[in-house]
Amino acid sequence: MSYDVTRTTLQGMTHFPPPAEELRLLDAELFHLDARRAQLLRRRAWLVTALQTPAPPPPRPTVAARPEATAPRVQNVLLMLGGVLLLIAATAFTLVSWGDLGISGRAAVLGAVTTATLAAPVALLRRGLRSTAESVAGLGLALTVLDAYALHGAVFTGAEGAPYTAVASALLAGLWLAYGLLPPLKELALPLPAAVLAAQLPLFYSALALDADAYGVTAALLVTAAFDTVVALRATAGLVRFLAVVGAYGLGGSGVWAAGSLSWTATGPSAAARAAALLLLAATIALAAAWRGTSAQDTAPGTDLPATQGTGHAFGLSIASALLLVAALGGMARSALPGTWTVPVHLACGIALLAAVRADRLPETVRRGFAAASGAVQALAVVWTLPVVAVTLLGPVAWVTHAWSGAPADLREAVTVDAPWPPDAATAPLVLVAVAAVLALAVRHTDWRPRALTGALVLTWAAVLTLPAVLELPYTLGLLMLGSVTGVILASPYGQPTATVLALATSANLGFVALASQSATLTALGALTAIFAVVSWRFTVVTAPAALAYATTLACAIGAAADWQPQYTALLVLAVPVSAALLAARLKEPRATMTVEVAGAVAALLALALAATDLPMLALVLSLCGVIAAGTALRPDRHTVGYASAALFLLATWVRLAAWEVDTPEAYTLPVTVPALFVGFLRRRRAPETSSWTAYGPGLAATLLPSLVTAWGDPHWTRPLLLGLAALSLTLLGGGYSLQAPLVLGGSVLTLDALHELAPYIVQVTDALPRWVPPALAGLLLLALGATYERRIRDVQRMRNILGRMS
Repeated sequence: MSYDVTRTTLQGMTHFPPPAEELRLLDAELFHLDARRAQLLRRRAWLVTALQTPAPPPPRPTVAARPEATAPRVQNVLLMLGGVLLLIAATAFTLVSWGDLGISGRAAVLGAVTTATLAAPVALLRRGLRSTAESVAGLGLALTVLDAYALHGAVFTGAEGAPYTAVASALLAGLWLAYGLLPPLKELALPLPAAVLAAQLPLFYSALALDADAYGVTAALLVTAAFDTVVALRATAGLVRFLAVVGAYGLGGSGVWAAGSLSWTATGPSAAARAAALLLLAATIALAAAWRGTSAQDTAPGTDLPATQGTGHAFGLSIASALLLVAALGGMARSALPGTWTVPVHLACGIALLAAVRADRLPETVRRGFAAASGAVQALAVVWTLPVVAVTLLGPVAWVTHAWSGAPADLREAVTVDAPWPPDAATAPLVLVAVAAVLALAVRHTDWRPRALTGALVLTWAAVLTLPAVLELPYTLGLLMLGSVTGVILASPYGQPTATVLALATSANLGFVALASQSATLTALGALTAIFAVVSWRFTVVTAPAALAYATTLACAIGAAADWQPQYTALLVLAVPVSAALLAARLKEPRATMTVEVAGAVAALLALALAATDLPMLALVLSLCGVIAAGTALRPDRHTVGYASAALFLLATWVRLAAWEVDTPEAYTLPVTVPALFVGFLRRRRAPETSSWTAYGPGLAATLLPSLVTAWGDPHWTRPLLLGLAALSLTLLGGGYSLQAPLVLGGSVLTLDALHELAPYIVQVTDALPRWVPPALAGLLLLALGATYERRIRDVQRMRNILGRMS
């Protein structure tokens, strides 16, 4: 019974226990509580220990040991080893013991062993021992090869190796094929693949036996590849199909390589015709395989390949067939035409392939392959013209180092200053025009039509660009043609951005070619400036800066032709920035405005560079540039250019002072300080919260600091005195108007200037005093500072608060 219960019970009675009895009850209740608490603490400690002890891992399930080799695998290994050992024994018998037997004995051994081995799989298959039957059949096939070898060594000793190999491989291929097709042995997997392998040899060794030339050997390879192709298309067994595909690609590729080499090295029409026949045979094989491959339904016969993959093979074979056809026809024509017509003839054959694209009888995959092959031929033909285009476009750049050295006789000499002319390049423009015509006429798809027209435009431009050099037109006529091309392209309504780029390239080519002659240079640059200025109303972003660039170049050329010094040419160049500023003010498009201003800025920099050697002229050019910038800053969207204008005027002032050999620093700094202080005053009027350091600090520092540095090295008293008076005035103004920047800068400069003036006297006094006086004075100063440290701290804090309240 608890103390509360007891207390309640006692309260319900009329008699209350005395204090001693109540104390005894309280002690008893506390004892019971302590005992219960100890019990709970012991239980808690046990639980904590039980939770901290890691649980033992669960027992691992017992897994039965797996056998390292399954029964079928063991069986196959044993059968393979048995077959190998029997083959070794048969080989040893054939090589070693064959000579000890007579003709009859040899025939009996050959017939008995081979017949027994080949017949054994029939009984084995009936008993369901297929693996054993496969091993025995493989041994029998190997024995037939040994039999053929043994017959050559014993019976047909006079037969040569190539004819005997051709006959033996053909007989073995037929024997193995018949053996594999026997009804009881159709389940065997080895005979038919072995027959395919043996069939690779007869034609090749027959050609060698007949002493056939390279054409005959190549024909044997291609015919064998045709046989492999037929087998690959009709076979259902996976291994047979795989070996046939490998043989078709391997032998076919070798035959194509050999036929292509024969076509390329053919020295006459007869040799070229024979090589073309071989290439046509290869093309026929590839086309037949592609045509047959497109008829696949869900999967390729005998394989798990999806129909899309079979279609991919057909597409590739179609491309190969078309390319071989081009090589065959082009090779025949090449043998009868000059070398310069080699590429055009092949290109014509490639373009002719497009006729097959519209033939409805051909499968879609074959037509797509022919179209891709035609595109590849045209692309290769364009690549062949690139050296001619590169020499024509980049060769004239060399005139920069040979400017005005004399006009060449024709345009080919003009473009081949330091570069050789590519051989057999006479038909390059024809090739480019032909491909451009195909792009413009053959491509009708809505998505590809714009790109095709752009490509046709680029190719036509390249053809026209190279035509004057190819035809070796006279120099002046070539220049006129390049100028006309530039104008025509700029007037073209199609592919405007591309046309503009082509026009820029043509105009640059014209400018470099014209460098050969002074009169040609001036005429070409003037014409280009006018042409691009006229068309700027239509495409200003590019053409207007181009016109300004050519105007700048024309100004430099005029100066050079007039034998002006560079600084005077700079004044003529400044006409371009003036024109750019006037034009930019009238333009509405932001991009065009930006490009025009950039072109004008570049011309201004060129003018500064030309005038850099003459300081008075440089000052004048800087001033004129400042005027141009100030005029530009009047526009609402170009107010920030005013800073550049101020900087240009300041630079012009400095350069003029340097030309006058003025070495007084204030003459250079006061033109900066006065406008800066005026600008700062206006800014504080508009925004009174502006700090005095922002408004007046830069302007004051621009003059005070250089003057202070100069004053410290000035042996006279005039400059330090004037600087001190100016610094004192600034200090008083800063204190009077509560401006922090003038007060601090003026006071600092005044202090340093005073120290500079008193330094000689301090040195004299120091030299006159005994050596113990400076340490003593320093000690007294430290004592005084220590004694009044707290007061000095308060004075510094008060001064900082006063400066902080200043603006």
